[in-house]
Amino acid sequence: MTQTDQGVQVPGRVVDLDRARERHGEKADRMVRLLGVGDPLADAVIAELDALGKEGRRALNAGLADGLASLTDAPPAIAAFLRQMETVPAWADPEMIRRGETAALSVPLLWFELSAMATALVHTYSSPAIARLLVQTGRLTTMAPRRLAETGMWTAQATMPGGLLRGAPGYLATAQVRLLHARMRHGALKRGWDTAEWGVPINQVDVARTWLDFALISYQAIAALGFELTEAEQYGMYEYWHYIGYLLGLEDESFYRDVTGHEGAAELMHLFDVTKHAPDDNSRALTAAMIEAQVQTLAAHPQPLMSSADLTRLVHAILRSAYGDELSEQLGIPESAAMPFLTLTRQGNRDARRLQIGDPAVAARAIEENVAIRAAVLQAASAAPDGTTYQQHVQSGLPDD
Repeated sequence: MTQTDQGVQVPGRVVDLDRARERHGEKADRMVRLLGVGDPLADAVIAELDALGKEGRRALNAGLADGLASLTDAPPAIAAFLRQMETVPAWADPEMIRRGETAALSVPLLWFELSAMATALVHTYSSPAIARLLVQTGRLTTMAPRRLAETGMWTAQATMPGGLLRGAPGYLATAQVRLLHARMRHGALKRGWDTAEWGVPINQVDVARTWLDFALISYQAIAALGFELTEAEQYGMYEYWHYIGYLLGLEDESFYRDVTGHEGAAELMHLFDVTKHAPDDNSRALTAAMIEAQVQTLAAHPQPLMSSADLTRLVHAILRSAYGDELSEQLGIPESAAMPFLTLTRQGNRDARRLQIGDPAVAARAIEENVAIRAAVLQAASAAPDGTTYQQHVQSGLPDD
């Protein structure tokens, strides 16, 4: 096994490191180090929950909802986790957190559902290391519809006005997602995950890559439908997602904070992409399952946009527009006859988007309407009796596998 100049072992999953160094300099070696770093605060909580059982979960849930100050004699790992979650970094604008992620809120829910979530998730699966971990759970290809719905719910909660304030639904969901990642990491290591080959499961690089999938790749799909962000909107969107990344456990050293627009995000994604293997059979299996789940979800609407067959072609067209031909072919996404329809849709939405950009009153009204629609959808979804997978884990406990 090779090492960096700092003596850090390079996992077998890393390819073309010298090529990455030529373009990205010391960031390439920093990336290698971060492949061996998980989330120490969240990992310690998992160990503490396993030791304390119901009492630990009770303290954690109360602390997440009401704050660390509401707890008496909080267990040390839970206290440290809550302290970090509740400490708003100096660089995070409180007014921004209260406003919510306005770029997402400016996009009508129909187009957001059609493009953003599946595009982000499928791109995550293009990493063989991430796909391998997910397939090893033995459930994701059959649970793709639930995964899609839960991810959409988390994103909607996290981007709503005030959604990331302490105790708010988006704050709770983000903490729960972070802790579920830690549970998956613990389970994979217990089952003998090969860290020399793959790095630590759900390491800092994997989380940063997933962060980019939602902050960059999903907006490439939204742009394919005609909703392109101005430079100012990009800056505001990434500023908001910096705070989401912080709550998800990303360290400042994972260099996500350097990203302030799509250009910088694409450069960081290039570092991650050039040093990974091409998508494998696991990636393609997860891609096929997620596309099917997306089509099933859209077709189940009370008034579906089109037939299931046409929806499949449209989803293929959106993915290919977001990813380009090479990655689409590697993931098994076929060329689509829906490209002309996508072109017409893009043009119509661009015309509406110009009105938003040119008239602040129109933009504010669109956000207000979209927030109301999202709030109603979230209210209905929150009534589900069993809750999300990440809620179940924190509230009642889930096994490692």
